[in-house]
Amino acid sequence: MSNIVRDSDVVEISEPPYFSFGEKVKAKRVIRNDGTYAGKEIGEILARKGEIGYVVSIGTFLQQFYIYGVEFTESGNRVGMKRKELEPTTPRDEEDIPLPGVPSA
Repeated sequence: MSNIVRDSDVVEISEPPYFSFGEKVKAKRVIRNDGTYAGKEIGEILARKGEIGYVVSIGTFLQQFYIYGVEFTESGNRVGMKRKELEPTTPRDEEDIPLPGVPSA
């Protein structure tokens, strides 16, 4: 069996992506290389908390999560990130945003 551990029981891909192509986003925490980023040492910082980037691709992982490819302007790194690791740079009306697994009103 696989050693993959899922973060939650939520299947995020049952809803549209939270972020869109070209959207300006901010890293919610420091992101380090876990060994999957070629050309960087394991543990090397790929994006700093608060660093601004733009969504350049949207994919999926484990048929559960959206993975947002974010091009960070300061570091120049393109990093795959989950929704929980990012936040929009402009405020959103939370009532208009569908949350995975929650029916719309």
